[in-house]
Amino acid sequence: PSQSGFLNTKVNSLTGVDYDASSSGLRGPKFTYGWIQGRGLEALVTFADFYQELNPVLSKRISQRAEQLFHGLSELYMRDGHTYFLYDEGLNPVIPVDDGVKPQTTALSIFTYSDAFVAKGLVAAACRFDRENVTPFLDYLHNVIAAIEDERFQMEEKRALSVENARAEPDDFGPRMILLGAAGLLHRCNHSDEASFANRFIDDVLARYYDATTGLLLNVPKQEACNLGHGIEFCGFAFEHLVRCPDDPRIKPLQAILLRSLEIGLHGPGIALSISSKTGQANSPYYPWWQMPEAIRATALGYKLTGDISLINLWKKADEAFFDNYWQPNRSFAYQARTMGGPVDYVPATPDLDPSYHTGLSLLAAIRSIQD
Repeated sequence: PSQSGFLNTKVNSLTGVDYDASSSGLRGPKFTYGWIQGRGLEALVTFADFYQELNPVLSKRISQRAEQLFHGLSELYMRDGHTYFLYDEGLNPVIPVDDGVKPQTTALSIFTYSDAFVAKGLVAAACRFDRENVTPFLDYLHNVIAAIEDERFQMEEKRALSVENARAEPDDFGPRMILLGAAGLLHRCNHSDEASFANRFIDDVLARYYDATTGLLLNVPKQEACNLGHGIEFCGFAFEHLVRCPDDPRIKPLQAILLRSLEIGLHGPGIALSISSKTGQANSPYYPWWQMPEAIRATALGYKLTGDISLINLWKKADEAFFDNYWQPNRSFAYQARTMGGPVDYVPATPDLDPSYHTGLSLLAAIRSIQD
């Protein structure tokens, strides 16, 4: 479904019922989330390419929808020089407040996760629909990368954007992890010359965030909190980049981090949102869906690079957890989150259901690994 050309996947994952405009507030269709548009565009373009020979009719339908979104999203980016987490019905950037929303600041020097996801999506789409004019979107991507390295990247997008707010945030490796995913995209789009940042990002994360005592990546250097899902996703993106360099020395430590993360994390229905690196125990009751397909991608790519049979065993375990505990075959989408007691109404990031980004792109990467 679409709204003014933009994706609208605002469905309650427990009931399968659409959120309505009158009573759902920020979950409703009056609001548009930048994350979803960028993620969805990258997914649509990737699936259109995958099905081009397998099912040309389906590929054409996906491609037409992707091109529609590409034009709308590129116009929105060109209008502001950025994209934002949340837009109101008039496509004005806003942030939540107690009694509704208020305008977001438009500090041009600050970049966010929304910029990262949309830049990736625009590059993917431009490479398919308008290759001669991909340069502005490559520039956008590199501007996001530069902002991460210059401390001008703000993770929390539900507050005013400013240099002060950006620099007050913890030194989390999340931004580097997300942008590392652009490297594989650039390789697939025949723009490997634009991916030189990837090795630099991998080296930085391994040097500063790896905890030798636990074998895990910490959210913030020398702090206890550990988002295992982000560590697993980082390994998957790194393998996707390094698959062209099977003798790269970075592969071995990444393999060890992935194995350790899954050995600690794959307990209960999935992987907990956050754990204590000191105890290995969950410090969040929530088990979001997205960690499972990311684990499938990372183990598939890791096995392709290393041939380590233990990754196959963990791949099977992650696959079973996802399809047994999250996937709803009658609805063709997953529960967004669950606890040890079962699925719950908890929104990990945005109320929109995954537009085939975590689930679709991860499983597609695993399929391609099998084909190879």
